[in-house]
Amino acid sequence: MALFGSASGKQIDEFAKNLALELSKRYPAALDKGGARRISQKRLTTILEDTFNRAIEFKQQHKLGVYKKARLGNTFRWELEELGYSKKFIELATEGLIVYITRE
Repeated sequence: MALFGSASGKQIDEFAKNLALELSKRYPAALDKGGARRISQKRLTTILEDTFNRAIEFKQQHKLGVYKKARLGNTFRWELEELGYSKKFIELATEGLIVYITRE
């Protein structure tokens, strides 16, 4: 198992930020915080799975090692925090991302 991958740290950060931004377009932080509008669990699951599948494609293209996977997860988490999501959602989304990209 490789510790390092072929992608640069800058590429990882840029991809993670874009991933979080795309997620925020389909599931805005305002919906996460609760309001008049709600989203179904099925729809949220689909949105998250689409996001995780994009990360898998990126991982396959760039052969991410252990450290790059961790960097991807951390940058994704920080970007979700910047976008205003709740701690609970951030934990759920980041954990899901890590589980998906660490599968073989």
